[in-house]
Amino acid sequence: MVTIEINRPELEALIQERLRSGAFQNVEDVLWDALKTKPEAEGLCSQRSDRRKSLAQLFSESPFKGMSMEFERFSDSLPPSKP
Repeated sequence: MVTIEINRPELEALIQERLRSGAFQNVEDVLWDALKTKPEAEGLCSQRSDRRKSLAQLFSESPFKGMSMEFERFSDSLPPSKP
């Protein structure tokens, strides 16, 4: 048997909400459902060192790729400093 202490009120509220929905009989059922339906998260821990991407990769995989977006940079409001 394992004892789990929950220190985040928002997590406890979420568990209580799931219990009130009637879909779960106890906290163990809520945890079981959450853990068995998220197997994609298991691979994330082993890939943390590979998470860095180049700037080119970041832009090529962007959800905004292909959108016609124009960016402008406003000139600095201060006059250039004298040498």
